[in-house]
Amino acid sequence: MRIKFLFVTAALAAATFSAQAQNYPTRPVRVIVGFGAGGPDTSARILSAQLSAQLHQQFVVDNRPGANGIIGADIVAKSTPDGYTLLLTSGSFAINPSIYRKMPFDPLRDFIPISQVAGSDAHILVVGSTLPVNSVRELIEYSKKPGAKLAYGTPGIGNSLHLAAALFNQRAGTNMIHVPYKGAGAAVTALIAGEVQVMMATPPLSLPHIRSGRLRALAYNHTARASYLPDVPTMTEAGLNNTQMEASWHGLLAPAKTPAAIIARLEKEVQTAIAVPQVREQYAKVELKPVGSSAAEFRTLLVDAIKKLGEIVRIAGIQPE
Repeated sequence: MRIKFLFVTAALAAATFSAQAQNYPTRPVRVIVGFGAGGPDTSARILSAQLSAQLHQQFVVDNRPGANGIIGADIVAKSTPDGYTLLLTSGSFAINPSIYRKMPFDPLRDFIPISQVAGSDAHILVVGSTLPVNSVRELIEYSKKPGAKLAYGTPGIGNSLHLAAALFNQRAGTNMIHVPYKGAGAAVTALIAGEVQVMMATPPLSLPHIRSGRLRALAYNHTARASYLPDVPTMTEAGLNNTQMEASWHGLLAPAKTPAAIIARLEKEVQTAIAVPQVREQYAKVELKPVGSSAAEFRTLLVDAIKKLGEIVRIAGIQPE
């Protein structure tokens, strides 16, 4: 009798969760981004607009920048696991465990991956237009001149741009000073203004300024040249090896204990959204590759990224805080 009761209870619970997923969402969904304009914020706005159209409820982007995305992620980790508070984040999410000694959450235990939304192949090494260098070799030589004090800007400590620049700094022996800013937009603005001289930047972040002449691209940190920068050499072609690392990905996650049926619904809806031609065009315009992976694929990526990026943190000599 007890077994029958438990079976019926489980069946009713499954039916309830299924009904929740079919009706979901019944009110606006908050998509938290732990950064300011640019990067994952761009992905979040493209995706949220399409999900709003598909599900007939508003998916509202809520920017909560600070601590390399940790502030926004912590809000989501501690929110009610009902599908109405989600996190859209970047590869920094996988770097933070190696950068910060104390984290207010566990990136694997306290979140459920839904889908990798988009990604880019590699970073671009850029300098301000007033810096008198036109190649990686010239940058390295210039940095070693007496009195030269070069600094590289990033959106904060521990993000993928910091990691890529720190790795370059170590491999090139340039001894540049790290200057963290509160967001990628602020870092690029500082680079253009001459507050810092160098930056490893994502294509969406830097291309408009490269094309306008306000920034100069010295190298593309990938195995092959970028189709949109055919005259810019790879880092290896420019004379520096072992600097490659995956550029940032953007992914959607939910708090742990969010019902499986809602996760499955969101996974399906994200994949549907990413398949829409107009959505793919919007990502392509900012040089991001739309992905729309499964939840399982995204979890595998996340587990691997935490391990691989942790090793790069060690090689780059970044000390945990």
